[in-house]
Amino acid sequence: MNNIRKYINEHIEAVYYLSENCTDDIIAIANVIIESIGNGGKLLICGNGGSAADAQHIATELVCRFTRNRRALAALALTCDTSALTAIPNDFGYDIVFSRQVEALGKPGDVLLAISTSGKSVSIVKAAEQARQMGMKVIAFTGIPESPLQKIADLCFCANSTVTAITQEMHLIAYHIICDKVESKFAQ
Repeated sequence: MNNIRKYINEHIEAVYYLSENCTDDIIAIANVIIESIGNGGKLLICGNGGSAADAQHIATELVCRFTRNRRALAALALTCDTSALTAIPNDFGYDIVFSRQVEALGKPGDVLLAISTSGKSVSIVKAAEQARQMGMKVIAFTGIPESPLQKIADLCFCANSTVTAITQEMHLIAYHIICDKVESKFAQ
């Protein structure tokens, strides 16, 4: 019972941190995505493991709908093409599995949302570097501050936690707020 309460209390503290310290970052991230999509750009999203699932979740919320009916918005999870996800690592190594896709699909004015709870995932950092090189905006979602990914990004949502589960759950709250803000702009 005490472990359950401890776990819940850690999450409450993380949500409090998010509420007190991250709202400006969330608004800024939503605005960058709104500007890109409004100008004919798209959102590319990548992550490994649970963050790969998050990439798909976010893309679906924007392509399909979050809570309102509106036009489809240009968002693509780079975690879905099984042929690319197996051929690129087989031919070139896993480190460039996402940067190769960014190179093929991205253009200046697009946005890369790069998710890494540690902020150190090599494949995600390389994707962010590729996006920057191409004139794309880079949004990072991390758990710890001052990570290699955060240093590359234009904007970063940092859950400020070293616990992967807590980081992922704070990310989910932020994703949903961002999807709501983006959707509300295009549902008008």
